[in-house]
Amino acid sequence: MPMSPSRRLALLAAASVALLTGCGSSSSSSTSASASPAAAASSKVDVVASTDVWGDVTEQIGGDKVAVTSIISDPDQDPHSYEANTQNQLALSKAKVVVENGGGYDDFVGRMLKSGGNSAAEVINAVDVSGHTAPKGGELNEHVWYDFPTVAKVADRIAAALGKADPANATTYTKNATAFKAKLSPLEAKEADIKKRYGGEAIGITEPVPLYMTEASGLVNKTPEEFSEGIEEGTDVSPKVLQETLALYSGKQVKALVYNAQTSGPQSEKVEDAAKAAGIAVVPVTETLPSGKDYLSWMTGNVDALASALAK
Repeated sequence: MPMSPSRRLALLAAASVALLTGCGSSSSSSTSASASPAAAASSKVDVVASTDVWGDVTEQIGGDKVAVTSIISDPDQDPHSYEANTQNQLALSKAKVVVENGGGYDDFVGRMLKSGGNSAAEVINAVDVSGHTAPKGGELNEHVWYDFPTVAKVADRIAAALGKADPANATTYTKNATAFKAKLSPLEAKEADIKKRYGGEAIGITEPVPLYMTEASGLVNKTPEEFSEGIEEGTDVSPKVLQETLALYSGKQVKALVYNAQTSGPQSEKVEDAAKAAGIAVVPVTETLPSGKDYLSWMTGNVDALASALAK
């Protein structure tokens, strides 16, 4: 059975953890140089998020009362190939709250928490909070940050965890979470409008990344499961499945292609080229925040781009 990207990520992280456990403490000169910033930040709640998606959500709720470290934050990097490092280990060892995605996406977080001996951190697992499970005979779609109801649930859990770590500001965190969730409502309304206008329309994908959003919008994914799973797992897709997928575009059987622009390879690029050649709208999505975007502006752009593609 092919090794999934999340499994590869976990193995890479585990190797890094093994090295990290042998690392000594920082030098006295380094400690002295950082003493002033550390003192200034001491009143803040230290939070580590596995990706900048959950890091940004945490910042929306914690504001200037939290110090958030997002481990995966490079918009040009495939998150599945990320290798944890000593800075990640140090941040996790000090964290009061940890927000991980779960679902096999970022298993390195749990491994590093265990190796660093931080059992006191409040750990929020977004997939667990979501309640989503794998369909019978299928794979769990772990990309739950594209599911707005899940993001609202995670926001509440973050507020509760911050309030526990910092009781004096618990009311502020709750109010901020309520304000953040109110800003999610227009996104759900946009999905509902797409469903009303274009419900039942067929689309294609390269990976399952956007499926929570497209399904909430009433769209039907026609991509063979063997293709999207193969691309996500980084394995070659059979020529037969590739041809079936390409035929969706040459035969204009789908209205749009929603593809993961953050991870691409020869076969997914063939699909993108086929869509463009057929004049089918292409909607790029990513797994981490694009440069200069926060969660809300990013997702607003994604939903608006989907609506525009369907209107063509």
